[in-house]
Amino acid sequence: MKFLTHFKKTITALTFLATATLINAKPLKIAYSDWPGWVAWEIAIKKGWFKEEGVEVEFLWFDYVASMDAYAAGKVDAVCMTNGDALVTGATGKPSVGIIINDYSNGNDMIVAAPGIKSMKELKGKSVGVEEGFVCHLLLLKALEDNGMKADDVKIVNTPTDKTAEVLKSGAVQAIGAWQPNSGNALKAVDGSTAVYTSADAPGIIYDLLSVDAQSLATRKADWAKVVKVWYRVVDYLENEDNIDEALKILAARVDVSPEEYEPFFKGTKILTLDEALMKWKKTDGLESVYGSTKFVDGFNVKFEVYEKPLAIKNYLDPSLTEALKK
Repeated sequence: MKFLTHFKKTITALTFLATATLINAKPLKIAYSDWPGWVAWEIAIKKGWFKEEGVEVEFLWFDYVASMDAYAAGKVDAVCMTNGDALVTGATGKPSVGIIINDYSNGNDMIVAAPGIKSMKELKGKSVGVEEGFVCHLLLLKALEDNGMKADDVKIVNTPTDKTAEVLKSGAVQAIGAWQPNSGNALKAVDGSTAVYTSADAPGIIYDLLSVDAQSLATRKADWAKVVKVWYRVVDYLENEDNIDEALKILAARVDVSPEEYEPFFKGTKILTLDEALMKWKKTDGLESVYGSTKFVDGFNVKFEVYEKPLAIKNYLDPSLTEALKK
């Protein structure tokens, strides 16, 4: 009888071990989309750095909103999204834990106005096309606040971000909110249009992160640590000016444009070095900290009824794997 009990325990232990091994053998699935700080992952993909680091990773390309939908549906283990959109996805779909601050938007997110409109205040009483509940909706609300205006001073027309350029060109709205390349496309499509407010006017309001499923992070923390290590290898590569021409070729190919067309996108994206990221991970108020920024965004989301109650910010952010690289 004792032998049988011992045998059963042994089989159970072996089954658990086999299951754990199988889980860890599966590639980590990461959804990414067309934003310079996330397209930069393409460098590591093309150069085989994940394999060199000993971690299997599968990157899946999506439109931005579709990438968050895929994460909420459990189709991927992680997704590249802004700190604000991580809160929205968590409140309405599935929470996540941000483990890398890739960058902050430094001008690529814009409120673009039709010809003849040169300031936010001139938008009073006019229609603005923006995808409600997402990052440029937040940017619009912040722009209105900074200009002494209220949310109901404009009429928001819910518009998919990838349709904003054509909607502005059609004349159906007098301004749009979008990020690159959509914001740039709007400026090109409508002669005389102007960016009347950008993320450079509120640096730190939009941080871009790699956000991971909490269970995946708990069960495969060593693998995620390798992903973090590879990211900072990408950052170091980009910091070397000798690599920029090659980098632009890799990134531009991912989004089917020329390197010359892609280069300006970097100017509106502040990709953070390890030391810079560690500064942003400090738990302080204000937009200089990802914690302060996320708290600020959470307040906006509740105020404007994106979701009902404030969220536990600390559960959405984990700097430990980044901090471990400095030890």
